[in-house]
Amino acid sequence: MGDRGQQHRFDAYGGGGRYGGGLKGDPHQRTGPSPSKVLAVVTMLPVGGTLLALAGIILFGTLIGLAVATPVFIICSPVIVPAALLVAFAVTAFLTSGLAGATGLTALSWFAMYLRQAVRAIVPQASQAVPETMEQAKRRMQDAAGYAGQKTKEVGQEIQRKAQETK
Repeated sequence: MGDRGQQHRFDAYGGGGRYGGGLKGDPHQRTGPSPSKVLAVVTMLPVGGTLLALAGIILFGTLIGLAVATPVFIICSPVIVPAALLVAFAVTAFLTSGLAGATGLTALSWFAMYLRQAVRAIVPQASQAVPETMEQAKRRMQDAAGYAGQKTKEVGQEIQRKAQETK
């Protein structure tokens, strides 16, 4: 009965339990971020920062507009329609600010996913194409050297023929 509780024991470092399960590798060895993740962050940082700054500017402008409009609203309280318009514009500005921030985050996450997929699609093709390109370049260099040798031989024969004609 006491052994039954240890049947499903799980050792997170790969060495224990009845079934020998666990994670492979040393848990203390951490690798850094992959190059595609670094590229995604470096690319996304300016876009996200710009959109975040835009959201902050809109929010700041809304607060200034509200601070300027509040005394006007108090002084001109009999004029309800313009006040209602002002409140509607303030609410719209707050919503626009939030929407700009959410749109920026969504665009950043979409672009990061797109960039990761593009890198995964390109890298295997590039690693296969490089040896082919090197082989083709090697063959072209051999062909060019052979052609240059043949041309040199023909020119030498032509010079020798002309030298014999002039004698």
